[in-house]
Amino acid sequence: MQAPEELAKLWYKYTQEYRLYMEQHLALTEGQFIVLDYLLDRPMDAVKPSDLLPHLSTTPAAVTTLLDRMEKNGLIVRKRDDRDRRVVWIMPTDKGKSEGDQGRLVRRQFFEQTLDRLSRHNQQLFIYLFGKVSASSVND
Repeated sequence: MQAPEELAKLWYKYTQEYRLYMEQHLALTEGQFIVLDYLLDRPMDAVKPSDLLPHLSTTPAAVTTLLDRMEKNGLIVRKRDDRDRRVVWIMPTDKGKSEGDQGRLVRRQFFEQTLDRLSRHNQQLFIYLFGKVSASSVND
């Protein structure tokens, strides 16, 4: 088997393990966690729905549906801009912050468990090499 095919199979298996772990340990969907994680990185900034598009890899309509569900579940609030009523800002609620923090903890536990299979040296080497192969996506 060639390296690209082997990497593709391993990547698929690993991401499936990650998604299953997150689903089993969180009350959030993957999309909801991505939104909350993004919002928590910007505690002083309100975010527009269009800012989420590159992180969710979906359509504007799907983002709207996701945000509708999140608002209904008390994870976010939407606020119209005072100067331009066409602009809507999204902010996490206290519940959303708590769920997002829990998601980050669960994610950290997953990666700690999987990285613990490697020695410290190999962990550093893996992260370095993974950074090299994913360098183009880091700058996006």
